[in-house]
Amino acid sequence: MSRADRAEELFRQGYNCGQSVFAAFADLLGMTVEEAAKIASPFGAGFGKLREVCGAVSGMTLVTGYLKGYSDPADYESKKELYALIQKMCAEFEAREGSIICRELLGLKKGEDIGEP
Repeated sequence: MSRADRAEELFRQGYNCGQSVFAAFADLLGMTVEEAAKIASPFGAGFGKLREVCGAVSGMTLVTGYLKGYSDPADYESKKELYALIQKMCAEFEAREGSIICRELLGLKKGEDIGEP
């Protein structure tokens, strides 16, 4: 099963979009689905249902940070490389989906919401 298929399966089980994407990589990250879901839980519905940055995008960047992130605040080269990669990934997502903003993806106006997260 592909990571995308696994993320969709998790979403259909009730995990939010951020949890679904991050938890689809749990085995690669050396954690359980439950641990990954807990870490990514605030990112669903565009940051806690604020409908800002898409939870799937947040999950994608969490995975990338875990795999390619930096920990030394003075490592400017690694920071530059990571930010460039994140910008590229987000641009590709936006080109494919039309936006990286949750409410825009759902066709909502700012402040408007739907019942379910």
